[in-house]
Parts: sequence; C-alpha cells; structure tokens
Amino acid sequence: MTRQIRFNAFDMNCVGHQSPGLWAHPRDRSWQYKDLEYWTDVARILERGIFDGIFVADVIGYYDVYQGTAHHAIQQAAQIPVNDPIQLVSALSLVTKHLGFGITASTGFEHPYPFARRLATADHHSKGRLGWNIVTSYLESGARNTGTAGLPRHNDRYEVADEYLEVIYKLLEGSWEEGAVQRDRGRRIFTDPSKVHEIRHQGKYFSVPGYHLSEPSPQRTPVLYQAGASGRGRDFASRHAECVFVAAPTKTVLRNYVADVRKRAAAAGRDPRKLYVYNLQTVILGETDAAAAAKFEEYRSYASYDGSLVFMSGWTGIDFGQYAPTELVRKAETNAIVSIVDALAEGDPDKKWTVEELAAWGGVGGLGPVIVGSPSTVADILQEWVEDTDVDGFNLAYAVTPESFEDVVNLLVPELQRRGVYPTDYKPGTLREKLFGGEAYLSSDHPGAQFRDLAAIHRREAETAKSQLLVAV
Repeated sequence: MTRQIRFNAFDMNCVGHQSPGLWAHPRDRSWQYKDLEYWTDVARILERGIFDGIFVADVIGYYDVYQGTAHHAIQQAAQIPVNDPIQLVSALSLVTKHLGFGITASTGFEHPYPFARRLATADHHSKGRLGWNIVTSYLESGARNTGTAGLPRHNDRYEVADEYLEVIYKLLEGSWEEGAVQRDRGRRIFTDPSKVHEIRHQGKYFSVPGYHLSEPSPQRTPVLYQAGASGRGRDFASRHAECVFVAAPTKTVLRNYVADVRKRAAAAGRDPRKLYVYNLQTVILGETDAAAAAKFEEYRSYASYDGSLVFMSGWTGIDFGQYAPTELVRKAETNAIVSIVDALAEGDPDKKWTVEELAAWGGVGGLGPVIVGSPSTVADILQEWVEDTDVDGFNLAYAVTPESFEDVVNLLVPELQRRGVYPTDYKPGTLREKLFGGEAYLSSDHPGAQFRDLAAIHRREAETAKSQLLVAV
C-alpha cells in the first residue's frame, strides 16, 4: 500500500483529556497545561514528526451526569480545570513553521460576530495555519452556566450551527473584497471603503447587519474540522467540513461512517476525496511488542474507573453510575452525542459492551481504539485500518504526555516513512495548501465560497423577500 497516512495530535488545554487518572503517572506533564513552555515543547515534537497539526479539543461546561454530580470529574481533573484553546495559537506559531492548529469552539455559546474576529486574528498570527473544529456542544452544564434555559435538542443545535456558519462565511469571505486593504501612504488610504461591505444578515437566530472587523487573513476562512457522526451531524459535516474527526471503536463502524460521509459529500456537490477523515486512536509503543505491552499495563494501573465513566456518561448523556458493572450498554434517547450511543449499543453486531468493559475501554484513550506494540506491529495495524476502512488518518490521543507523542515521532514515524506511507516533509503554504494543495481559500465547490459575492446574495435575498410579500398579498 502506498497511500499516505496522516496524523494529528489530539490534546486539550486541560489535565485529564482522554485517559482519566493518568495525570498521576510520574512521567506525565499534563498538569503543566497552564504553562506555555509545555505547549511549545509539544509543538516542536509534533513538527519534528511532520504531524498535520495539533487538534485541541474543548468543552464549555463540566461533566456532571455520572452519579448526578461533578464530584468525580473535579476530583480526577476530567477536563476540569480547562483553559481556552485559541490563545495557544500565537505562542505555538512562534516556535513552529508548518504545524497546523485545529482549535475547537462551539456554535452554541459565543456570538458569531466577535468569534469571526478571533478566528481571523489567530489565522493572521499563525500565517494561515489555523483550523476550526466546529462543535455544537453536548453538556447541559454549559447551557445552564451561559444563561440559557437548557441545551437545545440535538437537531436544533445543528440548525443553529448552519446559520452560524452562514454568518461566519459572510464575514470572512464576503465583507472585505480582495484588494480592499491598499496601504497607500501617498494617497493616505489604508483601506478602500468601497470594497468593504455590510453583510446585512437577518436570520432566525442571528442579526448581524454590519462589517467584519478584521482584514482578510491568509486563508480567510480557516480549515474547517467537524466531528458530526449522527445522521444530522453527517449532513452538516458533508456540507461544511474539510476534515472530519470521528471516534469509531471498531473497523466496522469506521468503514460504514467513511463510506457514508463521502457519499453525502458527493451528493452535496463536493469532491469526496477532498474531505479527510481522521479516527481517534491511541498507540502504545515500545521497542518490542513485549516492551509495549508492559508499558500499557503500567499505564492501565493508573487509569480511573470513575473518571472513565465520568466521560462516558457525559458524552452519551447516560448515567452509567445507576447500572451494575455487568449490565450491557443499551440504546437510549439522549440529548448528548447521539452517535456514541448508537456505536456502542448497536454499531457492531459482533461486539456488546458491559458497563465495566466500557470503563476499562475508556480508561486509556477514551473512546478510540488502543493499539499496543512495536513500531512494526503498530504500523501493520494502522495500514490495515486504512486499507479496510478508507480512513485518511488518525487523531492520536496521548496516554502520558508528551511521552506518547515522543514515542510516535521517534519510533513509529520512521517505520512508516521507511514503508513510504508517511510524509518526509511538509508542503509549502497555508494549512489548507499543505493538506489539499491548490489555493489557500475554500475551494469553489465548498458552500462557503458562494458568499464572496455579497452583492449577488443581497439581490437574491431582496428578490425572495419581494416574492414572499407578493404571495402574502
């Protein structure tokens, strides 16, 4: 097989990200999450390993579904405390030249007008290496603490997200024309006002009449990541996302997902091969299989049963604390991440999960599969996953940081390069150019590209309003 395998590092600006309890491991540095020196060390490691980027997760809220309390989440530092992800970009940009930054931010808790400026600023500071992981949020605690009555229903959150993206596109793609910024000292014209436009957006959820605050950044719209895996989420991803993140526990689930999301992208008029899918994966490496197995057992000795079920309960919306450890995971209607419930309960007919198996599974690596072995063994397995599922790459979570990432860079990457299935250098340009080639901006078949001509959009909106008025009369 000669198809290239892609890696992102999956991290979060917190302590206990995907492996609850392993913060107590003596070699783990995640407790230094609040120190920029930790992050710059990680960024240098990843760039040396030619990772596409560092994918920084985030949540607004805390996990309080398990046993109806946040006690175990707080005790085990299960994604609390947690800091803002986008503020890392400027510092990491200064110590790297190529690494991309996939920053998670929700469409549910911040108005798109100030957020568009934050995106543009980070894309400027990184010289075009920014990606935005679009999430719709799933924690009721986040909704309660941002002044809303509760978290909207799952499909309603995506309806809000669709309009949110429309506003973002209008601001980033259409408000400032190419050539608007002239920096003409002789004529004392920094920006030509005739080339800067009000977006005049009036929708169901947002009213944004005016101008975007920032001049166009190198990519205008950052590379768009999305983790939608439910039916509604897949529709959203196939329309908007350029990179899709999925946490499929088995090959069967992943293969079905990849085929389906590519089919939906093609139906939306997009090139399905220009939509990269990354699966969550954790790899435990040693010089030999035996050394890797010993390291895995060492890691597992630090895993937290309660911390694992804190995550599983929060992600699914099901309080696993109310069930006996030997009970099977069953399908349930929830308002959290619907796809996880589906995948665990019925995604693979050959695998049924008990609660205690679920806790053990999530103790190291969260929802993603864990691969343990020598570089040769792990490389064989990753290549099999790519061949069997058509996935493009992997979001690699750490067990112990930065040790897990160092092991990948020092042991696994050279093995994959020897096989000709991993890049040996970065492509030039912005993050979008490094990933896909072509231009720095959204491709012409992406729905965001249509918002570059705001005048045409305003004419269509006026004609629609006029037609609706005539029908009403």
